[in-house]
Amino acid sequence: MAEDTMYDLIGLKCPMPIVKLNKIMKTLAVNDECTVTVDDPAFTPDVKAWCNKTGHTLLSCVVKADTIVVKIRKQA
Repeated sequence: MAEDTMYDLIGLKCPMPIVKLNKIMKTLAVNDECTVTVDDPAFTPDVKAWCNKTGHTLLSCVVKADTIVVKIRKQA
C-alpha cells in the first residue's frame, strides 16, 4: 500500500519549495504519495512543470486563501 506523507513548506520562496520537494521525492518509494503545503504563488506553475519533467504524477493542486496544497504520486 502506498504511503502518504505531509510536508509543510510554508515560508520558503522560489526556488526552495521545488528543491525541497525534489529531496522529499528521493526518499519515497514508487507509488508513495506526498502532500505539500506552500505559500509561494510561483509554486503552482513550477510544480506542474517539475512533474512533467520528472514524470511524477500531480494528483491535485488546490489554492486555499494564501496557501497551495499539492498531492503528488512518485513514479519510477
